[in-house]
Amino acid sequence: MNFKRLLFVTLAFCFAAFANAQDKTVTGKVTDSKDGSALQGVTIAVKGTKIITQTGADGTFKVKVPASAKTLTISSVGFGLQDVSITDGDMSVRLIQTNANLNEVVVIGYGTARKKDLTGAVTTVSSKDFVKGAITTPEQLISGKVAGVSITPNGGAPGSGSVIRIRGGASLNASNDPLIVVDGVPLDNGGIAGSPNALSLINPNDIETFTILKDASSTAIYGSRASNGVILITTKKGTSGKPKWAFNTNNSAYNAYKKVDVLTADEIRTFVNARGTNAEKATLGTASTDWQDVIYKTAIATDNNLSVSGTFKKMPYRISGGYLNQDGILKTGNLQRTSLAINLSPRFLNDALKVDISLKGSNS
Repeated sequence: MNFKRLLFVTLAFCFAAFANAQDKTVTGKVTDSKDGSALQGVTIAVKGTKIITQTGADGTFKVKVPASAKTLTISSVGFGLQDVSITDGDMSVRLIQTNANLNEVVVIGYGTARKKDLTGAVTTVSSKDFVKGAITTPEQLISGKVAGVSITPNGGAPGSGSVIRIRGGASLNASNDPLIVVDGVPLDNGGIAGSPNALSLINPNDIETFTILKDASSTAIYGSRASNGVILITTKKGTSGKPKWAFNTNNSAYNAYKKVDVLTADEIRTFVNARGTNAEKATLGTASTDWQDVIYKTAIATDNNLSVSGTFKKMPYRISGGYLNQDGILKTGNLQRTSLAINLSPRFLNDALKVDISLKGSNS
């Protein structure tokens, strides 16, 4: 009996020792490499497993890891991702700041702010990220570029508007269109008289950035008009230095690549003569017309833009002009737009006061 108890106790100790060999506890502290301050809320992940923990208010962490674990992956917003080897004793990890994106200045309704200081949902798309190719209206520049924003063409006619939705529609019977603001000037949600698409009056070549305000905290300054979100459009401004001229042209051609497969005139006459009534046979003529060939055409589009920017007596300026002529594949479809934009940025009181003057004209 005593032998059995001794054997049981020995086996129990063996299992306990085996379990201890499977896991080990890792402790350490995460600090900022710049000033040595403790970092709270840093994510500590055991590489190759699903074990995750976070640092406390004093920057310390404690996590139980498998004996086979070799590496911890440490990450935090505004800091570079680091893989560190697990060591015995308290680990010391110093994270390096990589907050270039967080320091990026974005335009919001009441001025500008750094991304890291914002609590609302704001997305900025700059000119280097715009959609390339034949662009007719400004909203095409950011199609598919912003999460939560859908842009669906209203039709295929040149210059036709698009249905823009930010985080889906909020109403069943009221308008779900976002508020459009160009250089601080709101465009009424009702549009501009005489134009089916107010945005089609703006030359896409003059646009510098789009800023999308998605939630209530970001759009509050605009009131109820911004209940469906806000799209802020900032146009290009003048540059310092000598005058810089720029000219670009975009020429393209379009065809209806797929047509409806229909019977020829001879096939219709054969069918009617075989199965039709005398009255139907009497209506048959001798013409052979495919009406798709009559209404469709090869659409030619040309978009030309000329601009000059520089500084005149310490005043940055930019002057641009554009001409767009785009045919539709339907013979009645055509859009012509002539645009002119002048941007001046004079400064007064020893540069303490800066004024932006923007004049835009468009004939469409």
